[in-house]
Amino acid sequence: MRTRQAVGKAIEDAGIGKRRRMSSIARKEALAGYLAISPWLLGFLIFQLVPILAAFYVSLTEWRILTTPEFIGLRNYDKLLFEDDLFWQSIKVTVVYVIFRVPFSAMLSLALAMLMNQQLAGRRLFRTIYYLPAVIPLVAVSMMWIWIFNPDYGVLNSGLRLFGIDGPQWIFSSRWALPALIIMSLWQVGAGMVIFLAGLQGIPTHLYEAALIDGATAWQKFLRITLPMLSPVILFALVMNVIGSFQVFTQAYIMTRGGPGNATLFLVLYIYRNAFEWFHMGYASALAWLLFLVVLVISLALLRSSGRWVHYEGRIGGV
Repeated sequence: MRTRQAVGKAIEDAGIGKRRRMSSIARKEALAGYLAISPWLLGFLIFQLVPILAAFYVSLTEWRILTTPEFIGLRNYDKLLFEDDLFWQSIKVTVVYVIFRVPFSAMLSLALAMLMNQQLAGRRLFRTIYYLPAVIPLVAVSMMWIWIFNPDYGVLNSGLRLFGIDGPQWIFSSRWALPALIIMSLWQVGAGMVIFLAGLQGIPTHLYEAALIDGATAWQKFLRITLPMLSPVILFALVMNVIGSFQVFTQAYIMTRGGPGNATLFLVLYIYRNAFEWFHMGYASALAWLLFLVVLVISLALLRSSGRWVHYEGRIGGV
């Protein structure tokens, strides 16, 4: 009996010692990890978190840069929600842009990725060509598209005239300016194409081979294999697309200045005007914080919904 107790105690002591050693190793690994990311962590705290919190304080003040900030509480938020028609116009323009740009961009990126994933001659060259617009500076791109959209001698209307179509005024028309910017954004789908291409190349080929043996058509393989296996990449692309679409600024600033008739007054452009043209820093900070909250809510909604449509390999029953 005593021998059993002694053996049991020895085993228990060995288990406690092992757990302590594991705990010590885990602490050392955690410390090494924090030391490794400390440059980024310090950069985030100093250059991002502190300015974000400072911007929130500024949003509670009336500050015109050259004057001392005056604390006014939530008056800026009350103004933008209930008094400022330009704010609601900027929200409308931005939301319409997001609604049309995000799905069309995702579908075009996926279509190009599937095409570039085929065994085609010169596909490396075509991948480079499709990706190039994504790395060209937006200012240069905007200047080029001003010429393309010119109603008199632009490439687009000149091409339409060959078919007997009288093209619209594009960025010079309050009706067509926003659709023109949406069309322009679809030209830069190369970055999304690369992301989807990486996801496609990560799908196991044996799934397609098994489907082929079962007699599945190309459309069935796309619906039953490609989309489910690609769903984590689609989620990532959607979230990044939504965030990027809400932050449109350069195109509207260079090409239309928010016009004509505020037809392309995006929210970020309106923030810029308040901050650096009208010097309403407090109001601009309130607008920026509202933009942050809108993007946060939409991103969280997408992530929350992912449990119902995103498939992760190895997960069974959502676990």
